[in-house]
Amino acid sequence: MSVELLSIGKLATATGTKVETIRYYESVGLLAPPGRTKGNYRAYSAQHLARLSFIRRARALGFSIGQVQELLKLADQKDISCKAVDTIAREHLAEIDRKLRDLNTLRSELSSVIVQCGHGTISECRIIETLAPDSAAGG
Repeated sequence: MSVELLSIGKLATATGTKVETIRYYESVGLLAPPGRTKGNYRAYSAQHLARLSFIRRARALGFSIGQVQELLKLADQKDISCKAVDTIAREHLAEIDRKLRDLNTLRSELSSVIVQCGHGTISECRIIETLAPDSAAGG
């Protein structure tokens, strides 16, 4: 039974990943370097496809490159406890929650400034006044 090998272009299409991103993932060690054809083209296997799909999903969930590297190391060790994976996921969730709180604070502040807009002239514009550098100094 022959194993179908994929060119970098076909791997990119199959995973929705840019060719440059695949090369980057190889350069940082997330994706093992592929074999080469007789014409010296990259030849990716089903394992590359599965690993790149894992990477793409993890990145879509917002995991950092470092977190993805750690998750991949752990995923390769099938017989160990998944406690470390749980820890990484919980830390990432806590970071997402922090970012959401920050965004809600920003939203509230911006909403407050917009409500104060009287639709007058720019010289009276509360939004411009809030954004101006001297507004932070109270002036």
